[in-house]
Amino acid sequence: MSAETSPLDDKNEVTLVGKVSATPQVRELPSGDSIVSVRVIVKRKGARPRPNSPTIDTIDCGAWTGRAKKTLERFQPGDVVEVTGALRRRFQRIDGGAISRYEVEVSGAKRLLKAA
Repeated sequence: MSAETSPLDDKNEVTLVGKVSATPQVRELPSGDSIVSVRVIVKRKGARPRPNSPTIDTIDCGAWTGRAKKTLERFQPGDVVEVTGALRRRFQRIDGGAISRYEVEVSGAKRLLKAA
């Protein structure tokens, strides 16, 4: 291990494999940049901790770079995909104040299985 790395170094890496829930959305930002967003449904594995607990997670994913945006735009609802990136906390202003949410900032993505 080099002097520059340590097993205690911070790491923010996410890999999701799941189904696309809906058609990807393209949003234009006030800066003129655009973002492509998609939601990925991921099944929870393992025993349910209590009755009626959720069996899936729906995770927001957003792409800011050209290649990742083009890939996400081609996804269709029901496609099984792999998305890699980093978890980011985003803040937004709404009428009642500010809210925060988490999303995966996509650095790479690929379709594993096309929807039927």
